[in-house]
Amino acid sequence: MDDNFRHQGLRLKLVELLREKDINDQAVLAAISKIPRHLFIDKAFLEFAYQDKAFPIGSGQTISNPYTVAYQTSLLKIKPRDKILEVGTGSGYQTAILLELKAQIYTIERQKDLYYKTKNFLPKLGYHPMFFYGDGYKGLVNFAPFDKIIVTAAAPFIPDDLINQLKIGGRMVIPVGDTDIQKMVLITKTTETDIEKNILDDCSFVPLLRKKSQ
Repeated sequence: MDDNFRHQGLRLKLVELLREKDINDQAVLAAISKIPRHLFIDKAFLEFAYQDKAFPIGSGQTISNPYTVAYQTSLLKIKPRDKILEVGTGSGYQTAILLELKAQIYTIERQKDLYYKTKNFLPKLGYHPMFFYGDGYKGLVNFAPFDKIIVTAAAPFIPDDLINQLKIGGRMVIPVGDTDIQKMVLITKTTETDIEKNILDDCSFVPLLRKKSQ
């Protein structure tokens, strides 16, 4: 898997672009500077891999643009050894970012083809999250509670199951809306029954689908 000096230079330029867009979390920027994004996308888009753009990855899904990955990750305020649930494994790029931040990652994907593809691919790069195939709306109750939850597809509402699986003091970031443009929402769980909800910027994600694909 080729990752040459040109790729590394393009990543540094991408990091500078993200700084200009007010991404200031140094650990997140360091992760982006290290991870070879070009290996996560289709060969047809290789020359554009380090532009701030999203690309299709099959099964009707996309790899998010780097700004969105950095923005969502920064909102979580990740600490080493945080236990994180990622809803929507996708290409595994976001998963790799989380692992570079030394977190424990439990990632769930409901598209069977993507699940197997990414489960096979990420270990080749040295990344070893806990992989699960299933319904992201339901989360992973058997492994809860989680310090942080990140949802990488848009839900029409905030699933109660995910809130219930968040630790008190934990944070969840999720795009919410049932149109092409959604709102990024940051949830902080303040007590066992209460949350603080901050509605942030507009965003655009593929829908979070229910039920397992067959």
